[in-house]
Order: sequence, then C-alpha cells, then structure tokens
Amino acid sequence: MLRAVDVIQGKRDGRELTPEEIAFFVDGYTKGAIPDYQASALTMATFFKGMTRAETVALTEAMMNSGEVLDLSELPGPKADKHSTGGVGDKTSLVLAPLVAACGVYVPMISGRGLGHTGGTLDKLEAIPGFRVNLDLGEFRAVLRKAHLGLIGQTPEIAPADRKLYALRDVTASVESLPLISASIMSKKMAEGIEALVLDVKTGDGAFMQKYEDSKALAETMVAIGRGMGKKVTALITDMDQPLGLAAGNGLETIECIEALRGEGPKDMVDLSVELAAHMLQLTAVETTLDAARGRIRATLASGAGLETFRQVIELQGGDPRVCDDTGRLPQARERFELLAESAGVVGRIACRSVGHACMLLGGGRETVDSRIDPAVGVVLRKKVGERVAKGESLATVHANDRKRLDDAVQRLRTAFEIGETAPVPRPLIHTVLE
Repeated sequence: MLRAVDVIQGKRDGRELTPEEIAFFVDGYTKGAIPDYQASALTMATFFKGMTRAETVALTEAMMNSGEVLDLSELPGPKADKHSTGGVGDKTSLVLAPLVAACGVYVPMISGRGLGHTGGTLDKLEAIPGFRVNLDLGEFRAVLRKAHLGLIGQTPEIAPADRKLYALRDVTASVESLPLISASIMSKKMAEGIEALVLDVKTGDGAFMQKYEDSKALAETMVAIGRGMGKKVTALITDMDQPLGLAAGNGLETIECIEALRGEGPKDMVDLSVELAAHMLQLTAVETTLDAARGRIRATLASGAGLETFRQVIELQGGDPRVCDDTGRLPQARERFELLAESAGVVGRIACRSVGHACMLLGGGRETVDSRIDPAVGVVLRKKVGERVAKGESLATVHANDRKRLDDAVQRLRTAFEIGETAPVPRPLIHTVLE
C-alpha cells in the first residue's frame, strides 16, 4: 500500500518516483487526504533533488488529471494555444490569438494575472469595460464555437492540484524549482484540449528567468513535457531586456494591442506576435512552412480580420466592442507626466524590471495576489534602446491617478534609463527556437 511518507522519503533520498507514486500523492493532496505539511516536505525535497523528465511528465499528467480535461473534439478544426513566461509590456496574446483564430484555428486560451513587475493577460482584458474572464466551461465552449477564440482565467475545474500546490510553493520558498514550475504551467495548458502549443520563454532583466541558460533549461523541460504527452510543442526564447513595445500598464497595453490589430503597433511587438502566430499555424498544419504561415498572418493583419475577431470575442464575453474603434473608452488616468532626458546621447539601456516596478508603484501591478489593480495607470516609452535623444526630450510618459504614487514611480523610472555616447550592440528579439 502506498504511503505519503514513503514517497517523501524516496524523493528526499534522490530516488526516481514512479508515475503511480506521483499520481497517488497529487490525488491525495487535492482531495485533502494528504496534509499541507507532507506536501511541503515533498515540494522541498523536489526543490533540492530535482526530477527526471519522466517524473516531471508524470507530475504534469497527475496535476492535469486532478480536474477536468477539456474535450473539444466537437469543434471541427485544429486547436492550439500559446503561453508566455511573462515580462514587462508582454502583450502578444491579445494580438496573436485573434489573428490565429481568424485563420481557422480554435484558440482556447486560459490565462493568468500579473504579479510583481510582470503583467497578466486577464488584467489587460479586464481593462475593457464589462469584459468577463470568469466564464464557466459551458460559456467558454459557446464563445469558442462562435469566434474560434475564448479568453478566460483558470476555472475551479481545471487542474485544481496546481492551485493548491502553487499557493503552497509560494509560502514555502520552493517556487523556483524547474520541474514544479514546468508542471504548473503545462498541467493547465495540457488540460485545454489543444493539439499544439507555442511557448514564449523570456530571458533578460525583465524576465522571470533572467539568465539565458535558465530560460533555455525551462523551455527544454516544458517542450519535453508537452511532447511526452503527445502534443506538438515549439518554444521560442525571446528577449525581455527592455519592455516589449512601448506601453506598460494594463489599459495602455490593451490600447497598443488594438492599434497593432489596426496595423499601427510598435515593430518589435508586432514582429514577435506574427512570429509566434506563424509557429501556431505551422504546428497545426494550417500552413506547411513558416514563411507561408508568416505571410498568412501578415495578410490577416492587413485585412483587419484579426481586429474583427477581437471585436467579436469582446462582445461575446460581455465587453464593450466599441473600444476597437474608440480606445478612449478604455480607462484614462487623471495625470500625465513627461520624463525628460537630462542629457543628450543614445539610449544605452532601459532597465526592464525598473519600468515594471514603476508601473506597480503607480497601482498597475500586484505586490500580493490580493492587490487591487488600477487599469488606467502605466508608462508609455517614447524612446527605445539604441535611439538618439536630445536633452529635454521626453523619454517616457507616465499615466497616474495618485500624486504620491506618481512621485515614487518617476523616481524609480528615472533610474531605468542609461544614456551614453554610443549605441549598444543590439540584442536579438528571438534568441533561440526549440523545434
């Protein structure tokens, strides 16, 4: 007979756990038969001893199977999703998902909220007046059927083991465990009923994993999990050493996404959105080559079909679709402050994490999971790394609703910019593709 203490001891001693042991432990913890203190012991043992690829796949499957796994077989077409590890200004989901859906792929996107200096897709969507991210699974299916796209948060039915284990890891200093991070992300994605998944793993100052080697290890682990579970998975390791696009802050980022779907978005954000979307089309065999997929996405963007899909989803999920024509209907901050350059030169660095922290100080990010978000506040960059700036020229516009918060944020933002005599060596937008 399996016992929790034997599973803990096995991992403590570095033994490879069997799929049966892992499933027993996850099932018991989800149902309350195994207490928090034993689950804490296992997560800490895993933190120190790690897991093999086979163990990590088994853990992901057990967490996925702790709740409902969506069966979308009644939808007559390919199903795919994209997941990003997050960063500052990382808003590609709201651009690529409507574009891919407009190409005939079903995109059942179950997203998360921002925490700390990173933003979250759900917070951006909730900046749209009336938009509902808390649909039940029946409503979610109905939206998917009509628009090929649905955008919701994790429901109680999806991977409940992950919700319990994540909360436990957060208070027991075991968040940074590679197998536990990977299983947490992939258990939710594998429960979506998709056939293909594109992973956007960030690296750089504003990323969760700041070192390239750590980002690559995370990407490789998640790709192995997905493929071990019979899915088509590709991972792109992308740059997060400066904010993506120009806007950081939920309402401001949503405006930038709508502008991008109109064909007016910042080049780096649009280029990355197109590339991720193209990989989704190739993985689902909608297009056989990446070049053809890129062309299809660019044509869909130029036609306005992506914007129309986004408009349809907004309306189906209770939001005000008029924001697609008039972004002034999104929340607006009362005050704006221009951060001016104190010297002329070339922008050598924009400390990404500091920009994210400035947004958080304004009220646009969470210090804890219970923090309230102000959707109107944030930062819009006027310069990017490598661009020339004159003395007194604006580096960024700060949108604020609270004078005290504004002063603190400006002080933090001022330290983010470094201006020098020469341009730095450009960093690639995409570092590596794991296919």
